[in-house]
Amino acid sequence: MKALTLTFALTFAALATTADADVRITKDMPSVIVETDNGPVEISRIQDQENEIDGEWARTSRPCPNFCIQPNSPAEGVSTIGELELIAMLQDPDALVLDSRTPDWFEGGTIPGAINIPYTYILDNLGQLGCEPDFDGWDCSEAKSVALFCNGIWCGQSPTAIRNMIDAGYPANRISYYRGVMQVWRMLGLTVTGNAQ
Repeated sequence: MKALTLTFALTFAALATTADADVRITKDMPSVIVETDNGPVEISRIQDQENEIDGEWARTSRPCPNFCIQPNSPAEGVSTIGELELIAMLQDPDALVLDSRTPDWFEGGTIPGAINIPYTYILDNLGQLGCEPDFDGWDCSEAKSVALFCNGIWCGQSPTAIRNMIDAGYPANRISYYRGVMQVWRMLGLTVTGNAQ
């Protein structure tokens, strides 16, 4: 009951402080509250209309390989989603949002509520996603709905993780790919947690 009261109070406070916001998520959504391991976090957009992304996030050109433009869908049956669908998954207690980047990138700033499972360790962590080990590898019949993201549409970390998950038996229809990733999330001025810059 206390948690529900706290969530209601935080949601009301967020609505009160952002109700007059000029820069909203949608016309009817000035902000949202998501639960994280460190407690509730408000996701909103930066109100400074002169704000610009800079540094690593403003770079437009990276060498290919390794930084090649990724396909809209990394595998057949996987849903490609945008920011609003990702926010809905962040609010769904039965879904998981996975930051598939290496820990240094995760610690440098991530989407509130995302958990870090680096793409190189995804197969070692399928148990966290509802799969059970069996004699042939993994039984993922009870796998959770997940969304994966990484750095930019040129980043192959989450597409690689997704393809590896499917090869291990994870149902493609329970996987979503947030293709806009951290670069677009930041470009839209959405809240970043961690050592964000």
